[in-house]
Amino acid sequence: MTYQSDADAMIDALNRTPNWARVRGAVDDETLTSILSEAAKVAESVVAPVDIPADRIGAVHEGGRVRVPEVYHAAFDAVAEGGWMGLEQAEEYGGMGMPLSLFAAANPLFERAAPAFMMAVGGTRSAALLLTEWAAPEIRDDWVPAMIAGERCATICISEPGAGSDVGRIRTRAEKDGETWRISGQKIWISFGDHDLRERIGHCLLARTGTEPGTRGLSLFLVERGPGVTCERIEEKLGLHGSPTCALQFDRAEGKLIGEEGRGLAQLFTMIRHMRLTVACQGLGTALKCYDIAATHAQDRMQGGNPNEPPVAIINHPDVRRQLIDLKSAIDLYRLAMLEAATSADLSAEDDDLRRLNAWMLPLIKNFGAELGFDTAGKAIMVLGGSGFTKDYPLEQSLRDSRVFAIYEGTTGMQGQDFFLRQTLGDGGKGLGVFLDRARAECADHPAQAQVIEDFAAFMTRAMAETDRERQAGMADGVMRAGWVALQAWMSVRIADRPEAAYFMAQAPAQLALCIARAEAPLG
Repeated sequence: MTYQSDADAMIDALNRTPNWARVRGAVDDETLTSILSEAAKVAESVVAPVDIPADRIGAVHEGGRVRVPEVYHAAFDAVAEGGWMGLEQAEEYGGMGMPLSLFAAANPLFERAAPAFMMAVGGTRSAALLLTEWAAPEIRDDWVPAMIAGERCATICISEPGAGSDVGRIRTRAEKDGETWRISGQKIWISFGDHDLRERIGHCLLARTGTEPGTRGLSLFLVERGPGVTCERIEEKLGLHGSPTCALQFDRAEGKLIGEEGRGLAQLFTMIRHMRLTVACQGLGTALKCYDIAATHAQDRMQGGNPNEPPVAIINHPDVRRQLIDLKSAIDLYRLAMLEAATSADLSAEDDDLRRLNAWMLPLIKNFGAELGFDTAGKAIMVLGGSGFTKDYPLEQSLRDSRVFAIYEGTTGMQGQDFFLRQTLGDGGKGLGVFLDRARAECADHPAQAQVIEDFAAFMTRAMAETDRERQAGMADGVMRAGWVALQAWMSVRIADRPEAAYFMAQAPAQLALCIARAEAPLG
């Protein structure tokens, strides 16, 4: 599969997504094809060449500053000049004003090319959305157009030592000094927290302004790199070597309050959908790259067959074909599910049912996109055998790079808790109900898929009736995985004429039963 064929597959998947007809607006077929074809071209010719060199070179921390691989500079310029950082951003600030669905369709092509490099792009575009939503006009109008144009960069600073997922334990403080806020504390795990791609970097930062415990006393600030901001180190990581993960020290650095004091976390959550979709794109992009390498190798590698004749391409061996359809089935169903989530996000403001469905689906899309990338990399290595374990092929890098996808923006465990405890139980089952209504309607003429949906519904009735809250927390991972099987069964109807759907459905009842057993097993 070339980058262009991946773009074509995305167009086909969009056209199989019913909500796309409501979302697309002025995006006609010619515009859609043009955007995704250009994205494929830029990703393949400009971004992909930086991936392996950046992994080998890595980022360097010297004298309190970070230097990224030199190959990044021209690539970042090209992405910025092409307008790709503003695809889904508001036109009034220099963006293209395209639906979020089009971002979800285009971004996997760039993530396929170089996920470490794209970390610089992802933080900036997420921050642009955040400031568009909450910043005062004078801050918004100064920063957002500059970030969309790629003239400035930005980060999201949340984690601290002892306060990662437990945001309520943040200790960084913001204190008033006349009319100025002064920020002091340490932030860690900051992707591209310092670099030499651009001089001006804005840090969107959570700090404590009140005396209330937990998350209630947190406010959101914009702190620009400069006096009072020091990069202490970059982390030595398993993968994403080209993405500097920084520890930043703030010592009475000047900050500008964003939005309402004490509402920082709630404001930050307005972009959680975009950040989780970005991880989804990373996972899908990685899977596309790894599948392409495995499929090409299977066509080219000669091994086995009749010993009296020349060896045959290994794709002729049934077990290799099984491995490849296993990979492709997972990719094809995930692509459809991600686009269902993206289109429902686009329509959330006008359709309350789709708002609930989107919130219910988002933990699934984030987590299983992350797992798709890592699992596909690992399974593709097995198609190549010993060769896949070497640096002759980029699969080992993809395996290292993609492990973190299931960690940042909420670990697998956190996604399970969100899916079951908040988006299902906390919503009174309304999001689940929207899913069941829509899945039942679309699966009505497909008995196998319909049965999976009904078995899942029966299980969820039992799970939601459990009265022990701790027990439900322990069930969450299994519940989430059962939900993913059911969601894939729904999506399989949209490609029911393809072998990839048949391959999945042959296993779906057993997979669902295993997930249910996992959820209902005693915790010990």
